[in-house]
Amino acid sequence: MTTELSKALALFESGDPQGSMRTLRLAADEHTSAEIAPLVARLAAGAGFTDLAEASTALVARPGEADRLYRFGYACIERGVPALAVPAMREALRLTLAPPAAPAPQRTGLFRRKSKQQPDPTVPPRQVVLELVTSLERGERHAEALAVLREHDALLGDWPDRYLTVYNALMSGRIALAREVFDALCAPEGVWVEPGQRVERMLERAAALPPADEHDLRGWHYVLTGGLLTTLSPYGFSQGMTGRWAYLQDDFDSCRYGLERLRTVLEATGRKPASIGLLPDRGSQALGLAAARLFDIPAAPHQPGSRGALVVAYDLNACDPVVVADLRERAADELLYEHATCWTETPGVTADVSTLLVQSVSAPWEPGLQITGDGEAQRSEPDERSAEELAEAILTAEPVPGDGDGQTPADPDDVLAAFAARAAGSWASGPRDRIRSSGPVRSSRFT
Repeated sequence: MTTELSKALALFESGDPQGSMRTLRLAADEHTSAEIAPLVARLAAGAGFTDLAEASTALVARPGEADRLYRFGYACIERGVPALAVPAMREALRLTLAPPAAPAPQRTGLFRRKSKQQPDPTVPPRQVVLELVTSLERGERHAEALAVLREHDALLGDWPDRYLTVYNALMSGRIALAREVFDALCAPEGVWVEPGQRVERMLERAAALPPADEHDLRGWHYVLTGGLLTTLSPYGFSQGMTGRWAYLQDDFDSCRYGLERLRTVLEATGRKPASIGLLPDRGSQALGLAAARLFDIPAAPHQPGSRGALVVAYDLNACDPVVVADLRERAADELLYEHATCWTETPGVTADVSTLLVQSVSAPWEPGLQITGDGEAQRSEPDERSAEELAEAILTAEPVPGDGDGQTPADPDDVLAAFAARAAGSWASGPRDRIRSSGPVRSSRFT
């Protein structure tokens, strides 16, 4: 048993199943599925995941069968641990594509006869390819998914198979390949019409504003989501963050600066909102009221279908999911602004403008960590002021970016304005699709 597998088992036996599964996920590619299946069976049984427990037990009993590897991998995907599915699906694919072995002769008395070869019950290779690609996509391993699809292209049809080639090519930064494969697809039908339109919009944006390179976070964010990102994190750009935040303890200065950068976008694109749409949560209301006063336009509770409204959210993941779902289809001239956009658990819709991309954020009015005069860290009390009072605090804050570590590329207002002006013709049109992947620009995240 390897060190990591031993560690995962020890964590489970000590009463830490979450730590055990986290360790298994991180080390999944270092083990065969048969090696980890006994522990997965115990973890799944403890979590009440009967399907995964049964698939794991079946794999332990007969580890060399493609069908059992496939069912184990499929259950791992369904239960949210796709990293464990990858090695299982890879091995299942190898077995389904392997040439059948010749039956071994058997001796009965003085006579030799050939045994009837029992076929190994397996799923079709194409189906294994698609599930392997799914497990890789869930882990944002798009380059690997693309390699699998290209290697086994002869097994594939157009929908959804080669559509997945287009999608993973885009998420890997290979725009030319994505365009080549997309142009060769037949017209989609049924449930595949909408995904086809989604990648077509991505390709159109990529043609209009090609990203500069694999570090161009604003460029790739626009290509993939259609949203305009107004700021880059000033910390750790060349140490793995590439403009995103991992954890941010936000402040009022950041909120005010975000509104000023929003103003830059509105002016550069020639947009003049008629009103501010206020969402129900207190943070979004505070930011919306501040925006209304700053831009000198009226504010009212948001109503779906409000023409010319600028809907303001602090963090869409903190909003009522029903309210968020209503924002996918836009009214005429409607814009959606979000201050703190989560890039690891993306919200149900993509905002037209985002101030920053963050994994975890603590809003200025939420409890946070403070450093006392003697250097001790302590938890601050929540700010219980009303939305109107918080809006006043935002308006009186300093609209300046943080100093950072000096390693992030310069991003003055004129650079943002120039990008927004170039995007204006293809921006804020069509539905606000949810894009679950962070795309080709990689950033470090904490697990």
